[in-house]
Amino acid sequence: MKCDILILSGLWNSGPDHWQTHWESKYSKWERVAHRDWNNPERDEWVAELDAAIAACQGMPILVAHSLGCMLVAQWAQSGSALKVAGAFLVAPSDTEAPSYPIDANGFKPIPMASLPFPSLVVASSDDPYVTLDRAHAFAAAWGSRVVEIGAAGHINADTGYGEWPQGEALLDEFCRHLTP
Repeated sequence: MKCDILILSGLWNSGPDHWQTHWESKYSKWERVAHRDWNNPERDEWVAELDAAIAACQGMPILVAHSLGCMLVAQWAQSGSALKVAGAFLVAPSDTEAPSYPIDANGFKPIPMASLPFPSLVVASSDDPYVTLDRAHAFAAAWGSRVVEIGAAGHINADTGYGEWPQGEALLDEFCRHLTP
């Protein structure tokens, strides 16, 4: 299998100390979806780049998304792609409709509020500056996702102490064990 896991980073990509980068380095079959422009995301371009990455996999990958990457998953799911994924692990979904979102979201608004056609898990923090806990729960309810709250964890990134994040890796492992092959 070419890729078991596709990593979807958010705005500005995930730096060297981010849990996504640590996990990608640890597992040889895990691949990060590349984007032409990490700083000025455009929905249609990012959706096409994700679709191409999924098409390059030999089988149905699991999407491991953070921040704007979670919104990318929701946008891709409603894009009409014929491709399939096994599931999505969605960490700290950014609310691109909120005034706190740091840029104009270039097509990532409105946020899709329809059921995802694959299993999904939303991991949320009680003090994320880019999404309130209520909004994270609203996204999860609309998407048909299970929610795990991990307390006051900020944006669940390297800046808030989530480098290697073994607890997150355990959550992902538990999520993957419940997916239908």
